[in-house]
Amino acid sequence: MNNSNNSVRFRLFIMMVLEFGIWGAWLPQIFGYLPSLHFSPWQQSAILNAFPFAALVAMFFSNQFADRNFAAEKFLAFSQFIGGLAMLGLAFTHDFWTFFALMMIHCLFYVPTLSIVNSIAFANLKDSKDFGTISIGGAVGWIMAAWPFVFILVDWQKVAQAHTTGFMDWLKTALGSGLTGPVLQERLRWTYVVAGAASLLLAGFSLTLPHTPPKKAAAGEDKFAWLEALRLLCKPFLLVLWIVTLLNTFMLNAYFNWAFVFMGSPQVGISGNWITPVMSTGQIAQMFVMAILGLTLKRLGWRLTLLLGTLAQVLRFAIFAYFPQDTTLVILANLLHGFCYAFCFTAVYIFVEEYFPKDARASAQGLFNVMILGLGVMAANSLCPWLLQHYTSAGMTDFRTLFNIAGGVGVVAMLMLALFFNPPAVKQPDPAQPAQT
Repeated sequence: MNNSNNSVRFRLFIMMVLEFGIWGAWLPQIFGYLPSLHFSPWQQSAILNAFPFAALVAMFFSNQFADRNFAAEKFLAFSQFIGGLAMLGLAFTHDFWTFFALMMIHCLFYVPTLSIVNSIAFANLKDSKDFGTISIGGAVGWIMAAWPFVFILVDWQKVAQAHTTGFMDWLKTALGSGLTGPVLQERLRWTYVVAGAASLLLAGFSLTLPHTPPKKAAAGEDKFAWLEALRLLCKPFLLVLWIVTLLNTFMLNAYFNWAFVFMGSPQVGISGNWITPVMSTGQIAQMFVMAILGLTLKRLGWRLTLLLGTLAQVLRFAIFAYFPQDTTLVILANLLHGFCYAFCFTAVYIFVEEYFPKDARASAQGLFNVMILGLGVMAANSLCPWLLQHYTSAGMTDFRTLFNIAGGVGVVAMLMLALFFNPPAVKQPDPAQPAQT
């Protein structure tokens, strides 16, 4: 019996690795790839906003239809198969409308699976506290998706011309010979091949997962629980947190919009094959920060924990703005992502569990996901491509101004938390909480 349980947990862990590996393969690089296709800022925004649009659709579709009418593992397999084919098509597409259509198809099928994999995991774990261990697979998948590009984005012609002697000399030369310029941008299309392959792999692997039948609506279940959750925003401390979550989400996605271009710029000079692995160190840090989140909330409380998470975002932008020549410091600044995500977003999910009535919690989580996966992402993806173009002249970008704008948003969020976020006391949260990427 114990071996059977271990087998189930292992398969659930691999499911999470693949699920978030798909997202982690293409997201960090797309912000540098779209300009290379000569898409205008509005076209870039339209493509980038396919994901948050799909997230808004998924909040109703996956909760109200998909998981009540289909076996979860079969829905996952079908969705990943269609989404994977669309993702593979992106690698060979240069026309805007075709690219936009394929990205929309992928997102509409992929985003609902973010909830479905959680449903599969919770339904097949004897103890829900084991979900924390299972969900670490998401961070592992994101990290693993980054490292193949250390070799995919190598300038192999330069390596061949180096006339290396021995394997170690060859390896050192390869790792230090990242692509740059237009060649790097063109090679980034392989991110969609990696993501598409992972999606198709998960489609097949899903059929090995434990059968998870559809969940029928409970008798007397309130179909309008989301209205109760919305009414609770009349409480000032909840409304403040909702707005702060929007600002924090904007900052997080401003980082993703600009970081790849920034790190590969002449101001920083990180080799193209190392940018994504450098960014993935944030997910490594996240796994460690998640381990102390419960204790941090217990010792420091909600407001100070949220303030520290927001401060971490501001500090990261400040380092990027004022110390771009210090490559080591820029690399280390990515470790702040662990605090940015755990203290700003996972803490919010826990807060909702503590402060919302039990029958409204699922809808309340969806209410905050409107900001975290929807509106906040849309705001960043709509403004950031335009700002990047606006502050770029003669091939040089004024990153200091860009990062000061994003950091200023963080200062506003910190002031709102410090002055207006005063939640009433409740019981302390359970330290064992699920990790997210």
